[in-house]
Amino acid sequence: MCRNIRVLHNFEPPATDDEIEAAAIQYVRKVSGMPRPSAANAEAFDEAVRAVTAATRALLDSLVTKATPRDREVEAAKAKARAAERYGVRAAASG
Repeated sequence: MCRNIRVLHNFEPPATDDEIEAAAIQYVRKVSGMPRPSAANAEAFDEAVRAVTAATRALLDSLVTKATPRDREVEAAKAKARAAERYGVRAAASG
C-alpha cells in the first residue's frame, strides 16, 4: 500500500503539490487501514490528507542540505535497475 511514497526532498525540480498530496494519501491510507474511506469517514480522511499534505510541504520547505539536487531521471533509472536485479528481467521490461 505504501510503495508509492517516494523521497521528495532534494530533487530538481522540487516536488510538486500533486506528488506531495499523493504521498499524503498513501500515508493516510496506511495508518487508517483503508484504501477508500466509507461515507461516514470521508470527511475525517480528507481532513487528514489535507493536514499531512500541509505538514509535508512545511517540512520540505524547511529542510536544508548541502548535497546537490538529485535528478529524477537518474533516480528512476537506478530504481528500475534495482527492480530488474531483484525481480528479474521482466520487471525492467514492463516498467
